[in-house]
Amino acid sequence: MAKGDDALRRKRNRVNRKRLRNSESSVSARVAAIIATKCRRKAGKRRICEGMCFSLPTADDPYNERHEKKSMGKNRKSKKQKFNRSDNGHGDSNSTLNNDKRLQEKAGCSPDTEKTLMKNPVEKTECNGENGGFENGCLSKFLMLCLKAVEDAWVQEGTLNKDMVGPLLSSSWGAEFFGICSSGSSVVETGGSPAARDQVAWLVSTAADIVARKEKQGIIVASPFLLFIVSSQDRAIEVRAVCKPLKALGIHTVSLHSGTSLDHQVHGLKNCEPEFLVSTPERLQELVSLKAVDISGTSLLVVDGLRKFVDLGLLDNLKSIRRSIFGDPQIIAFGGIHGEMPVVTELLQHLIRGPVYRLSAHESVASTSTFVSQYIHFYASEDEKLSEVLQILAQTLSKQTAQSPEVLLISGSSSKISPLASYLNSKGYAVCGDSHTRGLLKTNGEKSGSVMVKDLDNLLDFPMDKFEIVMIVDFPSSIKDYNAILTNIARHTLVGVLHSFFSTVDAPLAESLIEVLEQCGQVVPPFLKSL
Repeated sequence: MAKGDDALRRKRNRVNRKRLRNSESSVSARVAAIIATKCRRKAGKRRICEGMCFSLPTADDPYNERHEKKSMGKNRKSKKQKFNRSDNGHGDSNSTLNNDKRLQEKAGCSPDTEKTLMKNPVEKTECNGENGGFENGCLSKFLMLCLKAVEDAWVQEGTLNKDMVGPLLSSSWGAEFFGICSSGSSVVETGGSPAARDQVAWLVSTAADIVARKEKQGIIVASPFLLFIVSSQDRAIEVRAVCKPLKALGIHTVSLHSGTSLDHQVHGLKNCEPEFLVSTPERLQELVSLKAVDISGTSLLVVDGLRKFVDLGLLDNLKSIRRSIFGDPQIIAFGGIHGEMPVVTELLQHLIRGPVYRLSAHESVASTSTFVSQYIHFYASEDEKLSEVLQILAQTLSKQTAQSPEVLLISGSSSKISPLASYLNSKGYAVCGDSHTRGLLKTNGEKSGSVMVKDLDNLLDFPMDKFEIVMIVDFPSSIKDYNAILTNIARHTLVGVLHSFFSTVDAPLAESLIEVLEQCGQVVPPFLKSL
C-alpha cells in the first residue's frame, strides 16, 4: 500500500471518531427509538398509542383516552383532601354559587339564554336525536364552537368589538330559535325584514349542529343539507361570508348567482358536495334544469326576505323550487309581514306542510301578532252579544277540516262564566270543568271541538299559543291586556283569528284600540271612530 493511501485512511478514521464523539447518540436510529420508548415507559409517560398495547381499545373509546396516568389520580386526590382540610369539612355556599356561575359561563350559557331554553323545551324527534341538541340542559358544544368561529372571524375583520364577550351566545332569540329548529318545526320570523347577520350565524350554526348529530348517529346526510334562497347576488355574498368560518369545522358552503359564469359553476359543483348552498332562485333553477345540482334531498330550506320576493315577482320560482324537493323539509322564512297578508300566507302554506312556529326578534305588537286577523264586534245588549258569540262558534265548529281548530273563549271574570254557560246550555251545548278552566260539549255527550272557556283573571300563566281562534267575550279594562292576548295566541299557525266584543262602556279604549289596529294593518270598523 502506498504511503499516501495510508495517510488518507488515518485521516478518515480521525474524522469518523470525532463525529461519533460529538454526536448525541452513538447508536443507530432504530436502537435510539427503542431506548427512548423504554425511558418513557419507566417514567410513566407513554404515548396513547403505546398504551393500547396494555389496554385494548373499545368502540366508545377507540384511542384509550380514558386510561389516564395513576399520578394524575393521586394529584387530584391530594388536591381534594387539601380542599377539605381547608374547609374543615364545611362547604361555602357562596363559593358553590360562584363555581356554578363559572361553569355556566364556561359552557357558554348566559342566565337569559338558560331561561329561554327552560321556557321553550325541545321535544325528542328523529331530527334532533336523543338530547335534541342540548347537553346537560345547555347548548351543544359543537354549536358553541361554530358560533365562536364566526365571532372570531368578525373580530379579525374588525366588524365586532373585541371587548364584547360572546355576543352571539347571549342572544335570547338565538337560543329560542335553536330550540324550535332542533325540535323539527318550521319557523316563520315575522320581523318584517331579511335575516340579520347574527340571525344568519345562529341559523347556519344550528344547521351545522344538526348535520354533526346526524353523522354521529350514522345517518347519511344528503348534499346539500341546507338550501338558502336569497334575492340578489350581493345578499348571496353576505350569507356566504357568514358561513365561510365553518369550513374549518367540515361545513362547506357554495354560493350560486349570476355574477359567475354558468359553466364555471357547473364545473365546480362536479368537484364538490357542499353541505350548504346559497343561491338566487333563477340561477338555481338553471343549474337544476342542467342536472348540475340535485336538491331533492334538501332537509332545510331557508327563504330570506319574503317582501323582496313578492316585489320581484319570484313567488312562482319559489314554488317550483319547493316542488323539486322531496318529502317535507323544514322551512325557515324571514320577513313575514302584514302588508301582503294573502300573498305571503298562500306562499307559506304552499311551502310548509308540517308544524310551524311564529318567532319575532322585535317585541312590537305588529310583529308578534302577524298572521292574526282582528275583528271587533259592536253590541248594544248582552243578548245581542251572546247571540253573536254562538253564531261565530257554530260557524267555526261546523267547518269540515282535517284537524278541528282549537277555540278559546275569554270571559271578563269567573262570575260571568255562569251566564255564558247557561246560555250555551239552552242552545244545545254544555260547559263542564272546574271554575277556572271549562270545556264545551254537546248535550248528548259528544265533543263539539276543542273549545275552552277561561276568565281574564286566570290568563297570567295560561298557554294561549296553540289556540287558533280566540273570542274575547268581555273586552278588558286595559289595552295592555288586549295586546297581551293578541301577541300570545296562534303561535303555531299561519291563520289566527281574534274576535272582540266592544260596547259603549268600553268607549274610553276606542282610541288606543284604533291605534293598535292601524299598526297591525287591520281594518278599523266605522263605529270605533264614532265613539
